Amino acid sequence: MLKQETEELTAKESKEPAVRGAGTNIDPATELPPPDETLTEAEAPSQAPAGRETEIEQLKAERDRLLDRLARVQAEFENARKRAERDKADSRDHVTGSVVQQFLPVLDNLELALKSTGSEEQLRSGVSLIEKQMEEILEKMQVKAIPAAGEPFDPRLHEALSTIERDDVPDQHVVEEVRRGYRIRERLLRPALVRVAHNSKQVKE
Repeated sequence: MLKQETEELTAKESKEPAVRGAGTNIDPATELPPPDETLTEAEAPSQAPAGRETEIEQLKAERDRLLDRLARVQAEFENARKRAERDKADSRDHVTGSVVQQFLPVLDNLELALKSTGSEEQLRSGVSLIEKQMEEILEKMQVKAIPAAGEPFDPRLHEALSTIERDDVPDQHVVEEVRRGYRIRERLLRPALVRVAHNSKQVKE
């Protein structure tokens, strides 16, 4: 009797560790994930495309802002260019007008001279006065005639039309002024058109 009870107790103790061992050796792969993690994994596929679309929309908005700004800058530049051209044209017209205004009295006197019925001497005297008036206007504008007749030939100021054999004039000196030359201050407007002497005697000496 005692032997049978001992055997039953031994068998019962041997079964208990097996149950506890089975509880501690559960495969982790069979465990269910926490409720929160399962929700996050379920939502992830739907949130990723939404975030990408938002980024694309932001980039498009930024692109549109930059294009609008570029268009505004181009318009402002074009307006500034046109305004500069208008200012330049106005300035040029103002300078031209101030110059022309000074020559209008000369033009008036020329018309009066053409309408004159006086003698040839009177007409010549009138034209001489007009020429003097013209020279005074040019002098006010710092425009001066280039000395020519009797001066040594200077290729920087004179343009030789021809040479004339003369032994009474120094060689390479201006004999005749065909067309007057002018300069404004130190800048040449046009050279004087002249004829230059060629003195054979001086060349031989």
